[in-house]
Amino acid sequence: MLRIFVLLLIIPCYSIAQDDKNEGVYQPINDFIEGTTYNYPEKILNAFLPGTNMFLYNDADTLMVYSVEKYASLYNNGRRGQQNQRFSTLISLDVVENVAYAKLEVDIPSFSRRYYDLLLLKKIGTDWKIVSKCTDAIPIPKTPQEAKPHPVKEVILEGLKKPWSMAFINENEIIIVEKDGGLIKSNLQSGERIAIRGLPTDIAQAVMIDTSKHVWGTFPPSAHGTSQTYNAGLFQILLDPDFENNQFIYLSYAAENSQRASAVKVIKARLNDDQLSNMTTLFEGGVYSHGLFHYGGGMIIGPDEKLYITLGERNLFEQNNPPLPLSQDLKDKRGKVIRINLDGTIPSDNPDFGPNAIKGLFALGIRASQGLAVQPETGEIWFSEHGTLQGDEINKLKAGANYGWPYKTSGRYRTADYAPEFSEGLTFEDPVHFWDQTVAPTGLTFYKGREFPQWKGNLIVPGLSKGSLWRLELDNDKVVAAEELFINDRVRLRKAILSPRGYLYVLTDEENGKLIKVKNSTN
Repeated sequence: MLRIFVLLLIIPCYSIAQDDKNEGVYQPINDFIEGTTYNYPEKILNAFLPGTNMFLYNDADTLMVYSVEKYASLYNNGRRGQQNQRFSTLISLDVVENVAYAKLEVDIPSFSRRYYDLLLLKKIGTDWKIVSKCTDAIPIPKTPQEAKPHPVKEVILEGLKKPWSMAFINENEIIIVEKDGGLIKSNLQSGERIAIRGLPTDIAQAVMIDTSKHVWGTFPPSAHGTSQTYNAGLFQILLDPDFENNQFIYLSYAAENSQRASAVKVIKARLNDDQLSNMTTLFEGGVYSHGLFHYGGGMIIGPDEKLYITLGERNLFEQNNPPLPLSQDLKDKRGKVIRINLDGTIPSDNPDFGPNAIKGLFALGIRASQGLAVQPETGEIWFSEHGTLQGDEINKLKAGANYGWPYKTSGRYRTADYAPEFSEGLTFEDPVHFWDQTVAPTGLTFYKGREFPQWKGNLIVPGLSKGSLWRLELDNDKVVAAEELFINDRVRLRKAILSPRGYLYVLTDEENGKLIKVKNSTN
């Protein structure tokens, strides 16, 4: 029984990265994928040279040969709406003058098989056409043991200066933010790197502090002697939802004033010819203060196309708080989550904290948060938060919520005798999850790729402390299981992100920083 064709894809999943030189060769591949995905026989016919024969996979030990006309007729327009799904990905494409060879990976879960389509293409006149197709298949593992994922690391880029975040322009082009460097645009296939010019001129730089010359309580002792690196520099980059047309980016960073004090600043700029222009300041997270730590600086554009910004409390020790802690002071921007429009104005539907509250205030009671992620199924925003001694948390962002810091924490204070007094009647939002050990969670993401189907909907959380990478299984708003990955290969991690095709990448927080792809070794 011939079983390679299906007649509906409920969730289409196909993607082709193109280059200008051989742009035309992608058209028949696109037509073939679209035709088999959505059951358009005319698209399939248009992709092939008329009369082309193809060799198809058959369960029996036989060879099945179909003409393209016969093959296309199997994808009948009238049979859309049936139950099967088809997931197609272009694995490779080799072009030599006027001939090309393409390899497609096609998963059909209802058949429990993964198919490989090998396509031979020829340029005829000005048009490319598929002139031959051959298919084979392997079983998709189904038993629990066979289905168990085996994540492995593959270093894609290295030599990065403490990378903080990244954004995909497309599957192969990325922009990486180096906390101790600049903005780097890179091609993941060629490895080419281009430094983006025109950065802000007021970026504060990370410094090394000799802690032996400072009073305890101002700077912490270093675990590696008497010197300690403190954070500053560049933080989060985001692409505008309409980046393809307007080329706007959003960038958060530690801005420095003439007194060498610093605060988080968020700018919007146009990226044109690898240079930033039309730069405007959207938000300034003053008060400017000294101490290069706990800036926050995380950002995300929500499904509502509003910009959410996390601002850290900027206190390393609780004793440095005034009687009304900074994160609880509605007139102070520190220790808050801010929500603004993409032009910097304030949304009319923001929660009302009263006439004296800072503009754009969305939530408060935050110690230090760097990572935000949108849950695909619900559109809700989740965020990570650094505790002190333990107390690292995962929270769901809610309008008007108070997350408790420093009145309430799941950890302990660095200042042992700190006992803040607060007014009765305050309501605090409980964390979705917290750890018993220090994790220092950073840029998290929800997994929705195909390489690890068992992880669908899981929350992937990287950490700075001990270099942990966590996978949290969720049941609605509850974490029902937590797995730490790569326990024998820990490295400080700053960001986890999915590519447009759903592949998982992480950034390491090192002087020789790396971009690492997390792959399934069973694939």
